[in-house]
Amino acid sequence: MNWTALIVFVLLFALVTVLGFVAASWRRADLNHLHEWGLAGRRFGTVVTWFLLGGDLYTAYTFIAVPALVFGAGAIGFFALPYTLMVFPFVYLVFPRLWSVARRHGYVTASDFVRGRYDSGLLALVVAITGILATMPYIALQLVGIQVVIAAMGFTGTGLAGDLPLILAFVILAAYTYTSGLRAPALIAIVKDLLVYITIIAALIVIPAQLGGFAHIFASIPADKLLLKPPAGGNLGSYSAFATLALGSALALFLYPHAVTGLLSASSRQVIKRNMALLPAYSLVLALIAFLGYMAVAAGVEHDPQYAAYFRSYGANFAVPALFLHSFPAWFAGLAFAAIAIGALVPAAIMSIAASSLFTRNIYKEYLRPRATPAQEAGTAKLMSLIVKLGALAFVIFLPASYAIQLQLLGGVWIIQTLPAVVIGLYGRWLHRWALVGGWLAGMLTGTAMVAAQHFKSSIFPLHLGAFIVPGYAALYSLIINIVAAVVLTLLLRALRAPAGADATAADDYRHDTA
Repeated sequence: MNWTALIVFVLLFALVTVLGFVAASWRRADLNHLHEWGLAGRRFGTVVTWFLLGGDLYTAYTFIAVPALVFGAGAIGFFALPYTLMVFPFVYLVFPRLWSVARRHGYVTASDFVRGRYDSGLLALVVAITGILATMPYIALQLVGIQVVIAAMGFTGTGLAGDLPLILAFVILAAYTYTSGLRAPALIAIVKDLLVYITIIAALIVIPAQLGGFAHIFASIPADKLLLKPPAGGNLGSYSAFATLALGSALALFLYPHAVTGLLSASSRQVIKRNMALLPAYSLVLALIAFLGYMAVAAGVEHDPQYAAYFRSYGANFAVPALFLHSFPAWFAGLAFAAIAIGALVPAAIMSIAASSLFTRNIYKEYLRPRATPAQEAGTAKLMSLIVKLGALAFVIFLPASYAIQLQLLGGVWIIQTLPAVVIGLYGRWLHRWALVGGWLAGMLTGTAMVAAQHFKSSIFPLHLGAFIVPGYAALYSLIINIVAAVVLTLLLRALRAPAGADATAADDYRHDTA
């Protein structure tokens, strides 16, 4: 047991736990209303939204999975950089429209918007189910990050004893999320960012100095990990995989319920636009974090006998914890591990809030209790947030993954299928509501089948086009199938004069800040 690291970790963890409960009194409001508990009353300004979205989007996936992919697979792991740069202009142009229409009509989720736009309870239901389904492995990814750093401090073992610290962290997370709603991760995100910047700045100074400089680090990386493998024999290989991963991930990111929740909590359209201009600052940090994977290769942590058992248990996911244990005194390793764990708690809290809001608004109130009062809505959402986290915990304990990043990529395959209904729906209703359901089904089945064909070990599917093989992200390929199916079915349904339903929104709803 690394007691020094553990004490620092526990102290910082205790600090954010206190903040999580104190947040219930921050900007005090009646948390027995869903828009207050789940969206903090839509009152966050530019600074708070920046911290919230940063904590929401730059997660344990950033700290553990991206460097692990760079450590294990090389340059392909840097796909996370162009995708974060592509996503912000996309959101800047598209999602202020969603904020405006949601504010005007009191929508809490993307499914609320779909319900009003297309007059289709079925379409709203499939969007809600997809959001919940895609969120579960994403929350699990955060718990994997906590699990790895807990093990790095000496908590090892099998069965309940080995999982007890993770279960305890889950209970703490569940408690303050239940009590404080979205205000808790918003407040904790400020501490999380401070710890992250301290950790990364120290790593960039200390580790290269220990390893002989950046030139020596790059010289230590095998050629097959330093660059993407060039196409050969009609196989585009890692080139097409890299490009489609970046584009598909960019299109999927802000369709996740937690990203929508972060956006809808903003106080105005302009807050969203300012944040899309400011958030690329996080992309710089992401590049530096990804580079930790190369530092771990250069440091040779995988061959250090004291870490051998950890690498056998956690694979490449242990690369970053091993690097910090190898390079820093125990107290600073504890601080870095706290940054990773808190970086997991913030998004996990937002994700559980978003998933529970989807269930409450678009399943519970729509089908189970249409006359639910605001207090019953909020109470159901709080209870559901516990159930969602429990499901994610079971996902981690019983279904371990070689690379944690694959959990998030699988969720991306599912959530991107809601793009036609949500994003295209923000600009018009030409696609028929039933056609959108048919396209969603086609995309879900083909996307999942593509990942299943890779035995759920990768989301890269080798698409055969004549003499060419184009490996690519299954999410993007299945989205194309989704859109084609929706267009064809729309033409057919319009020819049959199938009822399109009434639009509850008006053109003016998408352009203004006022409610």
